[in-house]
Amino acid sequence: MNQSEEYWLALARAPGLRPAHFIHLINRFGGPRGVFEAGRWEWHALRLKRDLLKYLQNPNWHAVENDMHWLAQPGNHLLTLDHPDYPPLLREIHHPPPLLFVQGDSALLKTKQLAMVGTRYSSREGEQTAREFAEYLSHLGFTITSGMAYGIEGASLWGALAGTGKTIAVAGRGLDQIYPTKHHDLAHRITQTGALVSEFPPGTPVKRDHFPRRSRIVSGLSLGTLVIEAPKYSTALHTVYFALEQGREVFAVPGSIHSPLVKGSHKLIKEGAKLVETPEDILEELQIYFF
Repeated sequence: MNQSEEYWLALARAPGLRPAHFIHLINRFGGPRGVFEAGRWEWHALRLKRDLLKYLQNPNWHAVENDMHWLAQPGNHLLTLDHPDYPPLLREIHHPPPLLFVQGDSALLKTKQLAMVGTRYSSREGEQTAREFAEYLSHLGFTITSGMAYGIEGASLWGALAGTGKTIAVAGRGLDQIYPTKHHDLAHRITQTGALVSEFPPGTPVKRDHFPRRSRIVSGLSLGTLVIEAPKYSTALHTVYFALEQGREVFAVPGSIHSPLVKGSHKLIKEGAKLVETPEDILEELQIYFF
């Protein structure tokens, strides 16, 4: 751990500092250390909020020390926005996460990834489809990337583990915690051959507004997003909207016209998402990145 990383970690814990503002500050002052060393006149000139001003004068170095202890453990990594191993596709998105905490194989973040998302309240058939697609696609050369929710996301991750094992789970909390708690075994397996990723420092609890932020990372890391079972108002569609905003491909597996579990998926297909029946349908669209 070098001194520069300590300042990245300290700024990451500043209250109310969103990625866009974080990036604006480091660009203005030449990096995180420059932000802290700028001084009160420079800070006041930017009309920073009172809580942020107080924090910049007295950063939480104790929390930073705890972060450093976490990073000192085998398999734990920190990728800052200026790090050469920061995933290039993610760097392209609007307001990328300034830091990524990684547990497992950080090199996977620069591989060719496919996001897989869907409802938490999935059918048995939907979960089987997710597992089979993920396993097969992993053998085609994709790293499967998802959140770690119940249902389709969990099934996709297990499918990738049954294939090459190359899979990435993006979390909406600190990586020292497992959420949902029943996915403890899944998280452990992922760290063996894949990677857990979060923009939130260790100790950060799950919050509702963290999930959309997680979704933009899932799509931002990936060449495309595959939807399996998404109801009309599914939160899985957040990932799709981010993918479209980021200029990435969107794929959807159709289902029965009588099933409410695929109303959102069918709407995506009507709006131009690629209808997918086999994993090869995805490779056909993305093969330019492989050959």
